[in-house]
Amino acid sequence: MRSRSLFMLLAPLLCAAPAAAQPITPTQPVKLFNGRDLTGLTTWLKDTKKDDPRNVFTAKDGILHLSGDGFGYVATEKAYQDYHLTVEYKWGKRTDGGKFVRNSGVLLHATGPDGGGRGTWMSSIECQLAQGCVGDLIPISSKDNPVSFTADIEVGPDKRPRWKAGGEKRVFTERQLWWNKHEPFFKELLDTRGKDDVESQLDEWTKMECLCRGKTIEVRVNGVVVNKCYEASPAAGKILLQTEGFEIAFRGFEIKPLEKQ
Repeated sequence: MRSRSLFMLLAPLLCAAPAAAQPITPTQPVKLFNGRDLTGLTTWLKDTKKDDPRNVFTAKDGILHLSGDGFGYVATEKAYQDYHLTVEYKWGKRTDGGKFVRNSGVLLHATGPDGGGRGTWMSSIECQLAQGCVGDLIPISSKDNPVSFTADIEVGPDKRPRWKAGGEKRVFTERQLWWNKHEPFFKELLDTRGKDDVESQLDEWTKMECLCRGKTIEVRVNGVVVNKCYEASPAAGKILLQTEGFEIAFRGFEIKPLEKQ
């Protein structure tokens, strides 16, 4: 009788879901991709979930290769906060067969289940890698994991909000925040460039940096500050690299501590 009573007392604790791990703040540089394999990373595809029968995600000789065959991502196993992310990317030859720009993204502060945001991604803040739009910020929400951020903006002649320090304050829960020199009326056609684009040429590596400090995010492309937001929610989470129908390669996927201000 005593054993049964003890079990009844302990049962709720034994069956409870494990507590979510606290986000990690790096105290030294951390290689999120080790250059050899997918250790420390997980993968997700919209059609096959955690299985990757087509080898969409492969690693070799310091390169993380995403074939573009399907929609999904490679994600860090752990969640992070307060970090300086650096990743370099270069486009491959495969496209989705359409006429529009090559597309991918780095998803920050990703939370919730795989595929929970818009049916494919995790809820997160996307830092856009699409041609001509590198550095745009996009909230990707789900019903159970809403995402938002605030930015200072100005509205261009094309009615699109662009980041402008000291501009009008606007809260974003769905709409895209364009980077500060996004060309008005830019035609998003395959391999076109805007006149002020700072991303590298098609066959060269582009360096993307995201400085996530508390609830703020600063985006740099090839060393140039192109976008900022604040009051980001959530302010921590996993870091994802998208595959979105276009072949793309990543290298130097790592985080380090933020410099003291």
